[in-house]
Amino acid sequence: MQELILDVQRLRKYFKGPGGFLEGRVSFLKALDGVSFQVFPGETFGFVGESGCGKSTLGKTILGIYRATGGHVIFKGRDITRLPRKQAIRIRSEIQYVYQDPGSSLDPHWKIRKILAEPLHIHTHMKRVAIEERTREMLKAVGLGEEHLGLYPHEFSGGQQRRLGLARILCLNPSLVILDEPTSGLDVSVQATILKLFLDLKSRFNLTYLFISHNLSVVRMMCQRLAVMYAGKIMEMGDTPAVFERPIHPYTQFLLSAIPTIEKKTGSSEEIPLSGEPPNPEDFPPGCRFHPRCPHAMDRCKKEAPEFRLQGKDRWSACHLDLK
Repeated sequence: MQELILDVQRLRKYFKGPGGFLEGRVSFLKALDGVSFQVFPGETFGFVGESGCGKSTLGKTILGIYRATGGHVIFKGRDITRLPRKQAIRIRSEIQYVYQDPGSSLDPHWKIRKILAEPLHIHTHMKRVAIEERTREMLKAVGLGEEHLGLYPHEFSGGQQRRLGLARILCLNPSLVILDEPTSGLDVSVQATILKLFLDLKSRFNLTYLFISHNLSVVRMMCQRLAVMYAGKIMEMGDTPAVFERPIHPYTQFLLSAIPTIEKKTGSSEEIPLSGEPPNPEDFPPGCRFHPRCPHAMDRCKKEAPEFRLQGKDRWSACHLDLK
């Protein structure tokens, strides 16, 4: 069996909610509540779902930006969930995070030369000349030139800022890159260029991607496998072509039916109606968290949380229905 690069086991992340001891209660927002999946070296694994489902929290908890409430993150066979600070910093050179707003992660007061050199100063013992050579090399890898080293972040377009963000993380030669909404806010033509760049860099530097996005069309093109998240849990997981061709969980069916196409008309029988809003993460409903919005909900769904189980070859789902 192929060796794993990432094994996430029952990962939980709770945030303290509003209220406190003065009000006589302490509440928690369950952003992640028992998420498990595995990633193999060289693949692109996608996460999709509505806003607030826990996708970005998952990426930040894996990296260690958020400290996990429970569960385990196994990276290259090592549990990195609760490492001491110095060890956690070393691990972060191998796992890098690309933010959905790259401009906010680039210091506006620093020129690009200093921004790209900073991680090398922190994580390596490279000399100044070697650092300068490495930053030039990475700029070239993402399609920018050394003439950009003397500029400030605000002098770049959104697409160029994403290239700078990639150059910055590639300086450390990571194994795993977490891409958080990497094409949001970009023109369609720029999106295509950036996605092609992701593919080229993945091949050139032997990268593994966690691809977090609400854009199902992009996920279909980029990811070999995907997980569909809802209210802090994974509802369905499997090979991307199989999930798109035959979604088995009612929530996945709704998401895919909502993808806009030229052929689809309003009121088409292909559209799956869904009422209501995602549940409050401070007060999830009993049983299945999707049952208040599910057109197939049964009495059992309102009382008993479904087990996340194998529903066919390499297909996993959390539903009481017989979905095979």
